[in-house]
Amino acid sequence: MPRTTGLDPLFTTTDAPAFTDRHLANLAAGTRAAVRVPGFLDAPTCASALTALDRLPTADYDPARVPTRICRYGPALNDYRDESGHLDTGRYWHDAEAARAAWQRAGMRTDPIAIALARLGSAWGAAVSPATIGGRAVFGGTLREINAGALIHYDDLNREFPAGLFDQDVLAQLAFNVWVAVPAAGGVTTVWRHRWEPADEEHRHAYGYRPGAVGDCQKVTLAPQPGGALLFNPANFHAVEPNPGGRRIAFALFLGLTTTGRLIAWS
Repeated sequence: MPRTTGLDPLFTTTDAPAFTDRHLANLAAGTRAAVRVPGFLDAPTCASALTALDRLPTADYDPARVPTRICRYGPALNDYRDESGHLDTGRYWHDAEAARAAWQRAGMRTDPIAIALARLGSAWGAAVSPATIGGRAVFGGTLREINAGALIHYDDLNREFPAGLFDQDVLAQLAFNVWVAVPAAGGVTTVWRHRWEPADEEHRHAYGYRPGAVGDCQKVTLAPQPGGALLFNPANFHAVEPNPGGRRIAFALFLGLTTTGRLIAWS
């Protein structure tokens, strides 16, 4: 069946002074493309985070899996998923504890992840809790430096771990990013109004997809802003364009809306 080329008037980007419960609900429902809060972090907080970055153990992804160079700190659950859709718990918990220890040693004076979780919890009306596996809190709050771009892809915990992973059941997933350094040009995030369907596998490329997967789908483009924060639903296909110079560094986490109406967080 051919895809429609009509435009959804609700699939737009909203700029706001702060995130609200309505923003989160609309993103979870899939009726809004993205919400941005300019100046979410002030310049001193961004500068402090960049200083601490030099004290964090960062590493590149395996180029065989991620063909564009991405520098990272902190474990993401999807990096520890085996071919059967289960978590390699031995490697994951080891790396999660090492990342927490490194974070403490870095001595970040102002913690961007703590700020984000507090404000998102305030917006929702209840504190954000860490997702847990067997009662054990997972790691939340990675750092990514993406200068060479990221392939078109999606993130969906329920599809990535179809047998279940968390103690909590997740109804909808949101992606949060806050930038502490941005390039003068490039590094734009694009979000398409398209979610995975079986035919997309014809366009599979490494961990992501070739442009034919999104074709003429409606999209929004979002340039990174220093200190700016972004929320969107990562079940929608999305990608990052390369930037010709400078550094594009963001702290990131996922939020999950659970069956009990709570928000949980992970990376």
